[in-house]
Amino acid sequence: MSSTESAKPSKLPPFDAADPLGIDDLLGPDDLAIRDTVRTWATDRVLPHIAEWYEKGELPGIRELARELGALGALGMSLDGYGCAGASAVQYGLACLELEAADSGIRSLVSVQGSLAMYAIHRFGSEEQKQRWLPGMAAGEIIGCFGLTEPDHGSDPAGMRTYAKRDGEDWILTGRKMWITNGSVAGVAVVWAQTDEGDDGRGIRGFVVPTDAPGFSAPEIHHKWSLRASVTSELVMDEVRLPADAVLPDAKGLRGPLSCLSHARYGIVWGSMGAARASFESALDYARSREQFGRPIGGFQLTQAKLADMALELHKGILLAHHLGRRMDAGGLRPEQVSFGKLNNVREAIEICRTSRTILGANGISLEYPVMRHATNLESVLTYEGTVEMHQLVLGKALTGLDAFR
Repeated sequence: MSSTESAKPSKLPPFDAADPLGIDDLLGPDDLAIRDTVRTWATDRVLPHIAEWYEKGELPGIRELARELGALGALGMSLDGYGCAGASAVQYGLACLELEAADSGIRSLVSVQGSLAMYAIHRFGSEEQKQRWLPGMAAGEIIGCFGLTEPDHGSDPAGMRTYAKRDGEDWILTGRKMWITNGSVAGVAVVWAQTDEGDDGRGIRGFVVPTDAPGFSAPEIHHKWSLRASVTSELVMDEVRLPADAVLPDAKGLRGPLSCLSHARYGIVWGSMGAARASFESALDYARSREQFGRPIGGFQLTQAKLADMALELHKGILLAHHLGRRMDAGGLRPEQVSFGKLNNVREAIEICRTSRTILGANGISLEYPVMRHATNLESVLTYEGTVEMHQLVLGKALTGLDAFR
């Protein structure tokens, strides 16, 4: 008997429709425990209410939810110290997947808190800033937001008009930011602005802004058809006076905010697969029970083809997210690779939702099922943290060496 033959298992495990590639075998006990804990919380605290929240366009009890997420260790999850969990990138990704399987709005709350606001302070802030803000943010006692996008400047943040000028030792901050998750409930905002610093006479800097500062306001944005169970706001800074130590000392230029966005995009790579999984599972369950022409529709070839194609893209996407997570944990994840994952996974997640809707037929548009809710949420996820076109151009530049942005 050859060594190869002796190494073969005597009996293969049964096929698992929930994990057809055996990806769970790549996860350790701690990974699985974190995933299961977040899944249980989302099942108990979000799923029974999310359809009502979405229909009403509100996220009631967001502060209580934030504290619960803080108790789980989900806020600033992959950061070290200051009350943060210090989890691996893969563990953070698994949490994002489970949260977005409940709703993109819940994952967005966590992503903006941890991967944008907290990450910016943790990576670029002074020790005093970290001590002042991060423990409360990790516990969910303080909600944070991140102000980069403006009404006239989204994909081209270098053209931002928000401006900070010196006034003695202080800074005077003036401008507007748009589509800001958590804005109207935040206790602190990380705001990026043009200044007169830098070799070219203008330099972008980040500011840690208490939201109770005079001149700061955050009116909530209503009438959304996507991310309805999420707080989205405009930030208005009308000559907000900030002390000299409000500036993030280690962030100069666009590299600062773009590195924060890369960290948030990584969470989206995982989270979008949560929305896709929830929609696929809903379609699979429906196909097994819905009868037409005398038998379940899952027994027809066209339906099985749809289910097979969705399963392929879903689990390839999860495998891609896992690969990128391992690269991040090893310190070798490039921004272009994050663009690869965000572009592929969100695009495929939307297609999975749309195909799932066709299997559910007319029932697919009902909030009794999660499919249409996930599909409309993903339309926002497709755009924020970099549009499809921007990620295509990031990859195009990486492939050709030629910059097509301008």
